Amino acid sequence: MSALTVGQDPDQNWDELVRYWEEMEWPEGSKVEIIEGIITVSPAPAVRHNVIAARVHRRLYSVIPEEWEVFQTLAISVPSRLGMLIPDLVVTQLPEHPEAESHIPAALAELVVEVTSKSNARHDRVSKPATYATAGIPLYLLIDRWAPGGPTATLYGEPKGDVYRVLSAVKFGDPIKLPEPFGLTIDTAEFPVG
Repeated sequence: MSALTVGQDPDQNWDELVRYWEEMEWPEGSKVEIIEGIITVSPAPAVRHNVIAARVHRRLYSVIPEEWEVFQTLAISVPSRLGMLIPDLVVTQLPEHPEAESHIPAALAELVVEVTSKSNARHDRVSKPATYATAGIPLYLLIDRWAPGGPTATLYGEPKGDVYRVLSAVKFGDPIKLPEPFGLTIDTAEFPVG
């Protein structure tokens, strides 16, 4: 099953779009995001996808400060890009009094991680990095199982406007290092391929 987009009224404002996203009954188990103002419904990730996310999740907990958390289903909002994204992993310190129950501002994130699925790899490679950079998220790790030429992991950082700089790029099998405040090397050789 591939991703599905839900048509929206182009005159609809951000608050109305978020309200629709929050109140609509979406298919159970699906991932529902707003990407560049369009609601996108994707099927639940495959087993290998989840294994990769779980392995990175486990590694992150060994290095993050006590007051930070790692989430797999937390929505982050970027109203300026009409984005409500749910990264595969987000590392953040939660605000004491969140503005909303369904999401947090993306600017609170320290790191986002996306693992591509065949159906939405373009979003993870193009739309989402632009949105994350716009929000000023310091680091974006893209684990691209479907990259042309074979699976890769790319770490982006130093956001300026809607663009990141590539800090490191490796093929599966090679380690990738996350800089401080993480100071973590992730061995991509332990990621399942395909």
